[in-house]
Amino acid sequence: MGHSTSGHDHAAHDHHHDHDHDHDHDHDHDHDHDHDHDHDHDHDHAPTVTADSARRVKFAMYLTAGFMLAEAIGGWVSGSLALLADAGHMFSDSFSLGLALFAFYMGGKAPDKRRTFGYQRFQVLAAFINGLTLLGIAVWIFIAAIERFTQPVDVLAGPMMVIAILGLLVNLVVFKILHGGDQENLNLRGALLHVMGDLLGSVAAIAASVVIMLTGWTPIDPLLSVLAAALILRAAWKILRRSTHTLLEGTPEGVDVDKIRAALEDIEGVVSVHDLHVWGLTPQDPLLSLHLVVRDDMSHQAMLQAAYACLQERFGINHATLQVEGEACLTGGDCQVTSTTHS
Repeated sequence: MGHSTSGHDHAAHDHHHDHDHDHDHDHDHDHDHDHDHDHDHDHDHAPTVTADSARRVKFAMYLTAGFMLAEAIGGWVSGSLALLADAGHMFSDSFSLGLALFAFYMGGKAPDKRRTFGYQRFQVLAAFINGLTLLGIAVWIFIAAIERFTQPVDVLAGPMMVIAILGLLVNLVVFKILHGGDQENLNLRGALLHVMGDLLGSVAAIAASVVIMLTGWTPIDPLLSVLAAALILRAAWKILRRSTHTLLEGTPEGVDVDKIRAALEDIEGVVSVHDLHVWGLTPQDPLLSLHLVVRDDMSHQAMLQAAYACLQERFGINHATLQVEGEACLTGGDCQVTSTTHS
């Protein structure tokens, strides 16, 4: 951990800071602050994706893609929409797991001059695409189910049950593999939600085959497919909501801006906090920037240390860019400003 500071006397709210470090941060604020921060130390924004999680996703992808083909053929031969729906969902699973693997790879790439935070945000973009594919699958199942209600077809319940049971077993194995990974990772959670949908789809197909074998009532097949589609739609909404929130630079889940402001203003010597922004490269990697107004008789370095300690210990925020201003900045007199980034 390191920080670099510099103090300057300027006219009120007319500050320009040049700090030479490894990469640039450009912050534009409503009042005339222009900050160019180049840090002489590396900010490690390495992805939280572990090698173990990547291995789990790769193995799960192979299993899912392999059985997806068998389920699609079985659904076509037996005439079961429930099986075809589950096969479609498993295709989406294979795609999303492959996308997650690619996102893990991209997230591990080092920052460069064009992307100073690296490529970790690609994981969130992949999760957003994942949610869209789930949405498309759900809509397709709804449309196909409506057609089946109006134009019933014969369903071979025996082959349908065998394939559905095998699908259930494969999905249980994949679920166990993924559940042991990092549950805070958005892509891994998305993949896990896909598999949960597959599990429910397999159970629905088994139930439909039992009903058809015992009663011959084929509408149960599209009926249970609609139920599975509704559950898929719910999963899609969760993924899209969370990934969109992150892409829009929303405040990360579990971070309370009001509590952060109150905690900083409770520090002895702090007069007020303004221009407070909290966002994240990913939902589990919060970033913060703010201006801290302190009493003129307080040491800026000491205030910075106290503020960083508060952010780390109470809120788990390890990367923050803070600007400390003297009270004179509020009254239009000569003021002293210190700006620093801590990671």
